[in-house]
Amino acid sequence: SDTHANWNALEAVLADAHNRFDQIVCCGDLVGYNAQSGRVLDWTRENCAHVIRGNHDKVVAGIEDLEWFNEVAQQAARWTIHQLDSAQINYLRQLQEGPLELAHFHLWHGSPQDEDEYVTNVREAGPCFQHFTLPLAFFGHTHLQGGFYRKHGRVGVVPAVRKTDSEMVFELAADTLYMVNPGSVGQPRDADPRAAYAFYDSTRRLVTLRRVEYSIQKSAQEIRQAHLPDVLGFRLFQGL
Repeated sequence: SDTHANWNALEAVLADAHNRFDQIVCCGDLVGYNAQSGRVLDWTRENCAHVIRGNHDKVVAGIEDLEWFNEVAQQAARWTIHQLDSAQINYLRQLQEGPLELAHFHLWHGSPQDEDEYVTNVREAGPCFQHFTLPLAFFGHTHLQGGFYRKHGRVGVVPAVRKTDSEMVFELAADTLYMVNPGSVGQPRDADPRAAYAFYDSTRRLVTLRRVEYSIQKSAQEIRQAHLPDVLGFRLFQGL
């Protein structure tokens, strides 16, 4: 989720995953913030089995008004629009709105009620579980790895990978619903600058959250060379 035009981070994630998967799905926000929108978008179009749109995808595609964004995000969106060709813009425009129900899990960007809603705590997560018909959902938008579960009416927290580890694995428990954020590939905001993603093994019912180092310096340099706001490079080093 939330690759946000960071090709260096995406490349590191793919190397880390090392073809240990049957298909790739994405919770949205392919573009914005970083300087490789075209490359990330083209790769996604060619390699992802299912992709739903994020708010940055909508703005760059002209579906939603740019004025909803803060000044930095607006600058990045305007720059991105001028970098993409008509076919790339059209691909963004045709991305499906979540929620999407696949064979083993739900997929959405923000929440099942509102694709632009930020779900960051158990209070906000609670109403989401009313929309489940499967035991698992993946979502994005917050750039915070981890998520939430509900068991016997109680909502709890699924933690992110610890900064001293590279992965956290858990098995789906019986009578429990899970909404899992794989974290952001391209712009983590959980104080861990490593790129974040997740595996799901539907046979063993195992979720694996992963973190992987990548060349933040290279991504920051590309941001400067593109004359995007410097803060977009600085925040990558902090994971904020």
